Amino acid sequence: MATLEAKHAARPQRHRGRSFLAAVLIVIGCILAPLSVVAVWANDLVGNTDRYVSTVAPLASNSAVQNAVANRATDAVMSHINLSTLLVDVAPADKPRLEKALGKLGNSLEGAVRSFVHDKALAVTQSSAFKTIWIDANRKVHSSLDKALTGSGGGAIQLKGNTVVLDLGPVVDQVKTRLVDSGMSVASKIPSVHTDFTLFTSDKVSQVKTYVRVLQVLGNWLPVIAILLVVAGVLVAVRRRRTVVTSALAVAVAVGLLAIGLRIFRAIYLDRLPANVSQDAASAVYDTLTRFLFSTVRMVIALGIVIALGAWLTGRGRHAAVVRGLWTSGIGATRATADRAGMRTGPVGPFIRRYRTWIVWILVIGALVALLLWSFPTAWVVLGIALCLLFVMAVVEFLAAGDGEAKGTDTPRPAT
Repeated sequence: MATLEAKHAARPQRHRGRSFLAAVLIVIGCILAPLSVVAVWANDLVGNTDRYVSTVAPLASNSAVQNAVANRATDAVMSHINLSTLLVDVAPADKPRLEKALGKLGNSLEGAVRSFVHDKALAVTQSSAFKTIWIDANRKVHSSLDKALTGSGGGAIQLKGNTVVLDLGPVVDQVKTRLVDSGMSVASKIPSVHTDFTLFTSDKVSQVKTYVRVLQVLGNWLPVIAILLVVAGVLVAVRRRRTVVTSALAVAVAVGLLAIGLRIFRAIYLDRLPANVSQDAASAVYDTLTRFLFSTVRMVIALGIVIALGAWLTGRGRHAAVVRGLWTSGIGATRATADRAGMRTGPVGPFIRRYRTWIVWILVIGALVALLLWSFPTAWVVLGIALCLLFVMAVVEFLAAGDGEAKGTDTPRPAT
């Protein structure tokens, strides 16, 4: 009796130790989960030129970016035009065309000329040529951005103070060509102009460089470490199924907090932009650069919810049992109807009934492998894989439901 009482008294202490260790492992894994998402995003965006270019390419078609670039190009051109001698320096043969292009100047020659130049600049940014210029400029600046943020790569660093910029010189050249073609031959005298378009600005770029270096070193290993910690916590835990549900939801919540933090940072970042930076263009750039980051966040949240739901449904809870009962009874009724209609599965049914557990596990592992091999999965990919797995499992359950199971018993149909 003394020995049994000693064992009984020692067991809760051992369980508390296991529970504490499991909680520590899971908490660390949950903390690393949002960092893992950021690490993968940073590694793909900063370390992969093609990925970066494909990310920012849609900005060339964004109206806010087009207008912001047109404004910068207009300022650059206007800074090299002497308005007081504009009409005097024009050749007599070109004056009629220029006056016709400018129209009625009214009381503001500068305003009319600026409007005229801006129209040509906007026409350039809305053309297909601007998309080529934008992609080429971003491809050239990526190596510089990589060097500026990670210390690797080559090229001149395009990090001016606390600002990452693009050179809009090719856009200004296109604007000058259009101005000359429209009759403003004086624009041909404008020298080569290099003006900047702000991609990103922050007073903590030095800190960002440090964080990016750390995240790039960790790279794709950080998600593996986070997953292993959570799995280890589940294996150590006493109630593993409940721990799976809790861990999956905790990871989803942690990554969801990252999304909230990114939204808050977006508001703070836009509020602190210099007055000469377009808010709409900066918003478009920020949303585009973080688009795949938010996509990964939604994917992890969806995956956490799917795993938690699956673990809960396979548990011993009363509500989970009710859901499983509805599932099996519905499939059993469908199978009974098929039997009455003369449908037979032959040797397939007994085989699936015999190895049903193994088949289910193979299907689950196959779904996980498909998710891991999917390039840049989204929340919809996770949902689609889960629904496909659910459908295939329903088919397995349908084929496994023999005459006895269709009637609610475990007695298999005798062989004939």
